[in-house]
Amino acid sequence: MYGVKITGIGKALPTLTLSNNDLAEFVDTSDEWIQTRTGIQSRYISTGETTTDLATLAAENALRESGLLPSDIHLVIVATITPDYATPSTACMVAERIGIKHATCFDLSAACSGFIYASEVACSLIRQGNYQNALVIGAEVLSKTVDWEDRNTCVLFADGAGAAIYTRTHDNKIIKFCTVSDGEGSGLITLANKDHCNRFYTAKPSSPYMQMEGREVYKFATTAVPQNIKDVLSDTDYTLEAIDWFVLHQANERIIDSVAKKLKVDETKFFKNVAQHGNTSAASIPMALADAKASFKEGDKIVLAGFGAGLTWGSMLMIW
Repeated sequence: MYGVKITGIGKALPTLTLSNNDLAEFVDTSDEWIQTRTGIQSRYISTGETTTDLATLAAENALRESGLLPSDIHLVIVATITPDYATPSTACMVAERIGIKHATCFDLSAACSGFIYASEVACSLIRQGNYQNALVIGAEVLSKTVDWEDRNTCVLFADGAGAAIYTRTHDNKIIKFCTVSDGEGSGLITLANKDHCNRFYTAKPSSPYMQMEGREVYKFATTAVPQNIKDVLSDTDYTLEAIDWFVLHQANERIIDSVAKKLKVDETKFFKNVAQHGNTSAASIPMALADAKASFKEGDKIVLAGFGAGLTWGSMLMIW
């Protein structure tokens, strides 16, 4: 069976930066209230950039770093819960814009765990020998899903995209995945689809906005993620102490700090950019990788971990 490694990483952001003080001008909140509870100071918000726009730019940046051409990409997976269309897929539209032809392209919905889930699918297909290079993108425009008068959600969620190129190799760098789902928690974070309404049936309109039980999500994340990280290291040659970097979904600084504390790992090993970007769901891990890579050294052992709606969660162990 073949090995896999990352050969390129890219990132893309909207042009508008919205600070906590900017939010406080139209929402009952404050910089102190937001930072104390989340660690977020600012976030990037679309003023017209679409999920496809951001995904395409992140993909182009990843391709540039990898040195590959669009014709070298054989598989495109976009992890998103905010596609521009139900169909065609965001992956197909990104492929068209970049000039990727005759590749397998599809979207994947696993919310904030989406990049981990999509990476596992891509790496599994590469290992089977079906594909040489895969483009995996996490992209979101969450600003279109929140009620901008609800301070419990609008202060958290933001927009952006991150991308990674996975390449088949004999020198394997992607060691292990461990992904999990629990549908019993499906009601904790929800985003309604188009209401079922036709000439034969009319449903009561549902809320068009993101809904979240914040306290329950916090308890889930701070319990499930530490165990999942231990699980991804089990049956490998690596211990917690051997890991150089932990790159978690950037949902909330308090969650990241709690995971570090429960694992008894130095907090300085946990990369954070949540203060500048907020929660970008499926985009957050590849965006964090793009920001953190300057600190990585060849041979560094890295654990990525995502968690979110579904409930879904998962980890990935890799060597830089």
